[in-house]
Amino acid sequence: MGLLEGKVAVVTGASTGIGRAIMSTFCREGARVVAASRTASRLEEAAEKVRADGGTVHTVAADLSEDDEVGRVIDAAVAEFGALDVLVNNAGVGYAYRAVRPGSMLPLDESSLDDWNHVMGINLGSVVYACRRAIPIMKEQGGGSIVNVASVLGLRGHPDAHAYTTAKGAIVNLTRSLATTYARFGIRTNTICPGYIDTPMVAEYVPFLNSEEQRFVWNPMGRTGEPREIADGALYLGSSMGSYCNGAELVIDGGMIAKSG
Repeated sequence: MGLLEGKVAVVTGASTGIGRAIMSTFCREGARVVAASRTASRLEEAAEKVRADGGTVHTVAADLSEDDEVGRVIDAAVAEFGALDVLVNNAGVGYAYRAVRPGSMLPLDESSLDDWNHVMGINLGSVVYACRRAIPIMKEQGGGSIVNVASVLGLRGHPDAHAYTTAKGAIVNLTRSLATTYARFGIRTNTICPGYIDTPMVAEYVPFLNSEEQRFVWNPMGRTGEPREIADGALYLGSSMGSYCNGAELVIDGGMIAKSG
């Protein structure tokens, strides 16, 4: 029996990186997963690999910055599998998104309001929309677990990417507020704050971060993290292993925050 045997989970941002690893890990542990992301082809390709290993995945291609689109994802969990036990809000954009929107990761005074609102809609709006729709379902069925993926950059200042860092910081405090409100209904809400993880979001920086000259400068463990290491954290918080975790920030960063103070 897996740690999520018989459970139904929604994982957003599931086509690549951390979300893809969470989808795979949850399926391996017995969950039936509704996987959501914007690009249908990439999402389905990721899901097919999980299905080939015996996992059960239903995909929903959606623009998660739009409330109605998020509604389709949450509704799919109930329609396809009859429940919603675990919600993982992982969808977001980071530094790699500059290829799509060059102004998206700039400091505040260099950002247009359009870029600011766009990043906030994806990184924070998607979390708000999903939680608003999932919580009534979880209340009615007697409980559930919400895992919000933020970032270590939501816990400290950073010289650029102010929309990104603001959104991630807001996720941390939203999680605390949800945890204090809905625990009485059996709903636990926690945050994961990853450090630099070897995903497409930061791929251009990984060789530099892991170079002999730099790797111990920024991180006591001397390396970037792997998506599976974040997925294991999501499994802990989403399953009964984390049954007394509520309102917590699980920092998985190799000691990056500890080193920087």
